[in-house]
Amino acid sequence: MFKRFMIGMITSLLLFVTACSGTDHTGANDASNGTDNGTTEGGQVELRIMWWGDQKRADITNEALKIFQAKHPDIKIVGEFAPSSGYFDKLNTQLASGTAPDIFFLGGNVVDYAKKDVLLNLDPYVGNELNLDGMDETMIEYGRLDGKLQHISAGANARGIVVNQALFEKAGVPLPTSDWDWADYAAISKELSDKLGDGFYGTYNFTVDGMDIFLKQRGKQLYDMKNGTLGFAKEDILEWFQYWEKTSASGGVVTPELQVSNPHDDTSKSLLITGKAAMTLLPSNQLAAFQSLTEDPLVLLPVPRGPKGTGVVFESSQGLSGYANTKHPKEVATLMNFWIHDPEAAKILGNDRGVPVTEANRNLLQEGAGPVEEIVYNYTSLVSEATKTEPFDVSYNPPGFAEFSKLAQTTNQEIGFGRKSVEQAVSDFYNGTVRIFESNR
Repeated sequence: MFKRFMIGMITSLLLFVTACSGTDHTGANDASNGTDNGTTEGGQVELRIMWWGDQKRADITNEALKIFQAKHPDIKIVGEFAPSSGYFDKLNTQLASGTAPDIFFLGGNVVDYAKKDVLLNLDPYVGNELNLDGMDETMIEYGRLDGKLQHISAGANARGIVVNQALFEKAGVPLPTSDWDWADYAAISKELSDKLGDGFYGTYNFTVDGMDIFLKQRGKQLYDMKNGTLGFAKEDILEWFQYWEKTSASGGVVTPELQVSNPHDDTSKSLLITGKAAMTLLPSNQLAAFQSLTEDPLVLLPVPRGPKGTGVVFESSQGLSGYANTKHPKEVATLMNFWIHDPEAAKILGNDRGVPVTEANRNLLQEGAGPVEEIVYNYTSLVSEATKTEPFDVSYNPPGFAEFSKLAQTTNQEIGFGRKSVEQAVSDFYNGTVRIFESNR
């Protein structure tokens, strides 16, 4: 879903004209003016908020916003939503025309919007209207772009290895321990394939989705936002592609043909659900959807460790940003504060946008969680706790991520179908990555 957002966003940004020149992006000057646009005759401040999603998400979002208005009668909320396919086109048009909502949702593309200088700097409101106490540090850090807090995560995920436990039991293979490494992963994948027989596979190939995790396990990253550079060199990524080529050659990995026709993250086609593949890498919030489609019990395990640990951190699934030209920045910060802290809102919103980003609200929802949700909460709590002693940099997608992702997928297929050697494919991949990065930075 995120990748579709990126593609739509990139296309629209080609027409994007920033409409916020001349602002200090804190909204402080405008905030003192109580009679500007967006104030109702009754003296209420009117805030527009926009999000993407389906009717179910719209219903629970509107219900939560009603609670906010009841607690803040001086603020009137006007909500707008759009399907994911058209959301960023709509937002970009509004930004270009200077009619953007006061507050809007963004995904992993938040970097591109920060670079366009259209997001409100929230730092002046922290400790006042916006309380970040109890919020995971990695989530706070994720929203700090170019040295300014410009984004508040509305939900968190953590990637892990989703395991079809029934296939492990059928093969007589014990579940791995949490300290397993990539050599263990390859050996277990082969053992599963061998014992289960033809048509069964130990794992999907997740070269592309796991690339940033592999790099962070070695002190590298896809995008070094602090220095504005790529976070890896060609030799850093060669080992990862070689690992998957070797593991695939052993017979433990879903074949390239099946990988294309049965993508690991497609619930209607996944071999994990049909009981033909035992493991893959997925975000934690997808576990419930996968489990709802199979009677085989699914569990979530930590990612195999590298030299510096798992490389897994809490990841923002999506979050809220303010418009740099909003006339009501304090009220924007007040609504963000409500979103991440209010227990009534947490109960209404649930895990629709990922688990809550504060420990208090995660504990609140966990009290009433079902078995599958309990697995997710336990796993995300494990990740949250582990990052306190084993910290990793927050992951950001590099500029031009839609092109980068497509290139990485193509490279993986070129290796899988034998069109290029690993060395040649990785060399071409890295050169292409540099070209994409330079043209989008």
